[in-house]
Amino acid sequence: MGFKLVSLNLNGIRSAANKGWLAWADKERPDCMGVQELKAQADDLTDALRTVAGMPGHFHHAQKKGYSGVGLYPRTAPSDVVIGMGVPEFDDEGRYVEARWDKPGRRVSVISCYFPSGTSGDERQQAKYRFLDAMADHLARLKAEREFILIGDVNIAHQEIDLKNWRGNQKNSGFLPEERAWMTRLLDTGGLVDVYRRLKPDATGEAYTWWSNRGQARANNVGWRIDYHLATPGLAVTARDARVYTAERFSDHAPLIVDYDWTP
Repeated sequence: MGFKLVSLNLNGIRSAANKGWLAWADKERPDCMGVQELKAQADDLTDALRTVAGMPGHFHHAQKKGYSGVGLYPRTAPSDVVIGMGVPEFDDEGRYVEARWDKPGRRVSVISCYFPSGTSGDERQQAKYRFLDAMADHLARLKAEREFILIGDVNIAHQEIDLKNWRGNQKNSGFLPEERAWMTRLLDTGGLVDVYRRLKPDATGEAYTWWSNRGQARANNVGWRIDYHLATPGLAVTARDARVYTAERFSDHAPLIVDYDWTP
């Protein structure tokens, strides 16, 4: 028995479906899949998008049409689903959905989350910093109550080995010192585990999960590792394999897949 968990920023759920994502999910047969950047409202989702690979979806849509949004497709029905993290500024943007499985003696969650990008300017970068502060507090409270795995597009490359052109990006959102320091605190003081790095501490090019659409970034593998599985230690230790799927292209991101030795 195991738990295959997938994270994928779709860059538009309908666009990804047209590029073969649904057929891939049917073939891959994950036990749970978190998706980000739906760019769709509830009324935009067809039956084929509401249930994927036999897994009913749970969604947090942004108020703004065509923007953000996250989803979570668990194969085992959760005992509860939490929409939003209780911060109106970001809950309005559709960034957080959490499935909970609660049994006597064990409380476990999987979270699909989409962190803001600050690439459009200082206003959004400041919003990103507010989000990071709120998320750190939220995860600290959650960690005191339950085991969890947060999967999603964090929009931060933590270390130099997490992007191809680290020297040229030191002043760019996604690799700023403040963002990287936040991630370090989350892993050190916050006690969470970067599951991919636990399994593959030295991986470089094979670790990238996002490529710019400019130039030949994907063809030349000029990428960034900005999609994560961040887990509490009790779940992180059960991870036995991690990989990024690049044989097909459904989005500007690639699926990040981790196999765990636990079941809900």
